[in-house]
Formats: sequence, C-alpha cells, structure tokens
Amino acid sequence: MPELPDLEVFSSNLDKKLARKTIDHISITNTKNIIANAATFKKSFEQQKLYKVYREGKELRFEFKNGHILGMHLMLHGKLFLFKDDNEEKHTLAELHFTDGTGLALTDFQKIAALTVNPAKSEAPDAMSDDLNAAYLDEKLSATRATIKNVLLDQHIIRGIGNAYADEILWDARISPFSISNKIPIAKTKKLARSIYSVLSDAIVKIQKKNPDIIAGEIRDFMLIHNSALEKSPTGAEIKKHTAGGRNTYFTDEQELFE
Repeated sequence: MPELPDLEVFSSNLDKKLARKTIDHISITNTKNIIANAATFKKSFEQQKLYKVYREGKELRFEFKNGHILGMHLMLHGKLFLFKDDNEEKHTLAELHFTDGTGLALTDFQKIAALTVNPAKSEAPDAMSDDLNAAYLDEKLSATRATIKNVLLDQHIIRGIGNAYADEILWDARISPFSISNKIPIAKTKKLARSIYSVLSDAIVKIQKKNPDIIAGEIRDFMLIHNSALEKSPTGAEIKKHTAGGRNTYFTDEQELFE
C-alpha cells in the first residue's frame, strides 16, 4: 500500500503534469467504492480546470477552480497511469479525460480503491502538519492503553502513517511497537514527534531521488528496519519480525518497552 511519502511524491508529480488542464469528461467503469453518483461527478468536475493536486493523510486530492475536490484513496493495490487518447490499462475503475487528449487512469485489480466528491475534513492532524506535536501526542497517548503502533496507525488520531513507516518511526524513536501508550514518558513522546517528521521527510527525499517521476507503486528498499532483505539494524542489532492479523511488525531489542 502506498503510504504518506509515496503519496506526497505522487501528488507533486501529478500536480506538475496535470494542474491547469481542463477535464473533458470522467469515465467510471466500476462503482463499488465510488462515493457519489455519475451525475454528481459530471456536474462537479466536467469542463472544470484542475487547480492543484495535493495529499491529505492517505488520500490524493484533486482540487478544481470551481472549489470542488475529487478525493482518491488507492487502498492496497490502486495504481495511477497517465495516457494519451486511449487508456489500455487493465482493471481500470475510472478515467479522467482532459481536453488536450491526455488522461489519468485509476486501476485496482481488487476493485476497492475509492473516489469521493468533496471529502469531509478530518479533525485528526496530518502526520506532517505542525499540529502533530509532542503536546498533541502526549494528550492522545495518555488517554489509551492501546499499543503505540496501533495508535500510530489509527487514522482518527494521526492521518497518513501506515504499517511500514510506523516500524521505521518507532525504531528511530527507540520505542518498542508493543509499548502501552499511556506508559510512554513525555521525553520519549517528544522524541517520537521528532521521529515522525524526520523519518517521513527523509523518505520523501529518497523516493524523489530514486524515481523522480513516480505516480504509482511504492519504493521500500531504503528502509532500515521494515525490510525483509536485512538481518540487522544500522547499529548492529538483530531485526525481529512479529506477525499478527496479517500484519508484519519489524523491530529490534534496541527499542525500549513501556508497559
């Protein structure tokens, strides 16, 4: 699943390629997770100029000059492809056709990627926003006995962090993913806030460097802990793996357990 750093790069590249173009029409071929009817899409976006593409949490947002926003959640296997005139990609759910003959296709063989019109705003801060600071984290962590990794993954608390980056962040902060949230001291909470921003920011730079034009897929080979190709952390500790509920958690004994 693409996570925040991937989506940040996708949005930047899509903005460069598509902003200021005008939608001719939108073709929706699968409506399973299209949270609006065809008439609403037509009225909101057709013959409208795209103002900008940006990221919110784990979603891409396409904002148009008329103020309407197309929200796009790629889920596990959604992918985007640019095309000229005709789209030849399999498993296409929707196509955005622009007046200059270019287009953007959303595909997903599982058919669970989602589109929304004017998605509701969330009260939870984005993982890269200034609102996600030590004070906010301390308030949320002190109120729950959930494990810290589950808190990081809860999009109602923090938007944008996924499984892989949660492991990277917690290793950087030296906090065990199995720590009870309200047992984590404030000093560690401050470190966690710094790690969230630094790990995600560094990943964005690495992805841009490895594939400057990427708009689909995910790049993970630079990861230090959530990486099945590695046996040891950068500081020499054995990387361990715990699997539960279909989710892999990578960690080391360098990370302090609070319980």
